[in-house]
Amino acid sequence: MAGLIVHGKENIVTPGFYMPNRISIEAGRALHHLLDGKVCYLVDPTFPPSDEIMDFLKSKSVEIEYFDFRHTTSRAVREQILGHLNAGVSVVFLPGQVAKFRGTYSDVPSPFLRHVGSLHISPIPLFLGHYGNTITTLYREREDPDCHEEFCILPKLAAGPQTGERLMAVWLEKGAELFAAQPFLDTSLTTNLVKAMKANPKVEVVDGMTGSALPNFKALGVSMAVAKMLRKRDDKRIGIILPPGAGGVIATLSCLLAGITPVMINYASSAAAFESTVRQAGLKTFITARKFMQKLPQFPWPPKEQLILVEDLLGKTSKLTLISNVLTAKMAPAALICNMFKTDARKGNDEAVMLFTSGSSGEPKGVVLTHRMVLANAAQCACRLDLTDCRFLASLPIFHSFGMTVTMMLPLLTGCMVCSYPNPTDARTLNELIVKHQLNLVCATPTFGRAMLRRADADTFKSVRYFVLGAEKLQPDLEQEFIDKCGVYPLEGYGLTETSPVIAANMPNAAPVKGSKFFIPGTVRPGVGAMLPGIAIRITDVDDDTKELPLTERGMIWFKGANVFSGYIGREELNKEIFRDGWFKTGDIGSVDLNGFITLGGRLSRFCKIGGEMVPHEGVELALCKGFELSAEDGVQIAITGVSDAQKGEALVLLSALPQHQRSSEEKEILSSIRTMLADMAMPTLWAPKYLVPVEAIPVLATGKLDLRGCKLLAEEALNIRS
Repeated sequence: MAGLIVHGKENIVTPGFYMPNRISIEAGRALHHLLDGKVCYLVDPTFPPSDEIMDFLKSKSVEIEYFDFRHTTSRAVREQILGHLNAGVSVVFLPGQVAKFRGTYSDVPSPFLRHVGSLHISPIPLFLGHYGNTITTLYREREDPDCHEEFCILPKLAAGPQTGERLMAVWLEKGAELFAAQPFLDTSLTTNLVKAMKANPKVEVVDGMTGSALPNFKALGVSMAVAKMLRKRDDKRIGIILPPGAGGVIATLSCLLAGITPVMINYASSAAAFESTVRQAGLKTFITARKFMQKLPQFPWPPKEQLILVEDLLGKTSKLTLISNVLTAKMAPAALICNMFKTDARKGNDEAVMLFTSGSSGEPKGVVLTHRMVLANAAQCACRLDLTDCRFLASLPIFHSFGMTVTMMLPLLTGCMVCSYPNPTDARTLNELIVKHQLNLVCATPTFGRAMLRRADADTFKSVRYFVLGAEKLQPDLEQEFIDKCGVYPLEGYGLTETSPVIAANMPNAAPVKGSKFFIPGTVRPGVGAMLPGIAIRITDVDDDTKELPLTERGMIWFKGANVFSGYIGREELNKEIFRDGWFKTGDIGSVDLNGFITLGGRLSRFCKIGGEMVPHEGVELALCKGFELSAEDGVQIAITGVSDAQKGEALVLLSALPQHQRSSEEKEILSSIRTMLADMAMPTLWAPKYLVPVEAIPVLATGKLDLRGCKLLAEEALNIRS
């Protein structure tokens, strides 16, 4: 252990009731000393601390109070604690050993937090974290010889309800503060990439189309050669129009080495969206490939003079130059290469990469991911995943934040093999690559995942440790089909471009701990997973941002952490609306349970306020899909959007591509039957759509998400309503 740092000694209260998120032997010794040994320890024998901690307590001859909260009333435990406090003795609740997923922020299972809330005694929160200086050790939930401990005594909480929720909130906020303060996050993404690729020179990026493999040392050498050419230009940012794979890695790394910000271009976007991206980012140069251009003739390609073609670039570079750079990458120390390219000149809060939101609800918005943001989210993911000999499938586009951070940057930074494939819809080939290369980590959307499952057999995903699905809601039928057909538990995750992107993900359940009857689940459905460490969350009233709610109540979600961005480029007015005291307002509605698992209730933009009541579009869609007996295999056949309404403020509009809804003369009868159907399902009357708009197809984006703006425009045009 590299040492223990104690914060907040001024918050010590004697006597006091202390609640740690977890405890270690070093932290336990420090706390015992700070309390002058006048302390009683509260232990549940069904949830026992480690033998090391118990041996230490016995060596000090301290009093230990045993209780079994399942068979002891809150009143009895309260009297136990108050008896000691009244005698001038502090009480420390000792979290025990518990089965838990990797990267937990607390060892206290939710039943104990609920029990603490019923004691009606103000606790003094204690937060313990373990922090290192690499991507894989930046956060640990246990003692580690390569990490140091930081132990914080926090201010005493006021008496009142929801004590468990308030404990969790302060633990998360302190955890985010400590994580963000780690010196590693002030380093350079580029420097860390060079060091990692040098440390793992033979690890390969495999091209799933051709079978060719590019080892790290060659990728680094070629990137160095390209970077030297790019440095002669005056571009501050360069657009990257490439799919995942070796080309995308080289283009991105070349820009970073040259001190240029790579801007990941959405090649599935419209001409208007692309034009907006170019204008906002100030782009005049783009890197792409001739073969890729031929596959996308419909894309609004920039003029030839603005394009740098990978084939031409490498073709114009002499073999001697390429060989020289590859040999340098292979033989020279990482520090020398970093010095050659001055990689530390841009670090911490400097621009690293620029992405653009999908534009599902309007014009794409530019998001700068800084060096610290990418490093933070990569480290947060690394602490949650078992990356031992991990082999990634990279099929998500790198203009998608998940494809950029998780399936490109994370394996490069951690020395993991990648098999790339440019088409995430080619399910048959993706399955073949998983089997051929025994891939362990697969990331997809539910739409792509369903297609892969349809073409899989019982052994296709046998090598897969993590099959992560995101960007859309994971439907229960798809989840169960994965389990029944392939024995794979699909893991739903949640993230935002603005958070680099991963916020939470469900994980496999941990193996039981001998002697403990409690566990923290890896997956909670229908939640989208437990928050990654280093992220704090706040819930506010949907109608009043200043009114903070307990985390377990549904409301507007706000985040704070090292992986959270600082604002959209050129959107000062919008930024003022979405940031308050360092907190980012997501626009998502949801809640958090006492284990830190998020359950979403939809986007604020996907609610209508009808007669003062919030009506969720997704909830109505799910009910209608059930009533119409639609499955995800049918594709997107219906969508709910909202329009202004003089009587009730807003009204629901059902967009339908179903054949039975295409005759406009039957609109009243159809809407009446829908009202009856929803009533029979015990759904609120406000959930019944007021209008029906037959359409040829429901607007969707290339990612599979609904095109919310397109849906709204269709409805307003059909109903002759101006927004």
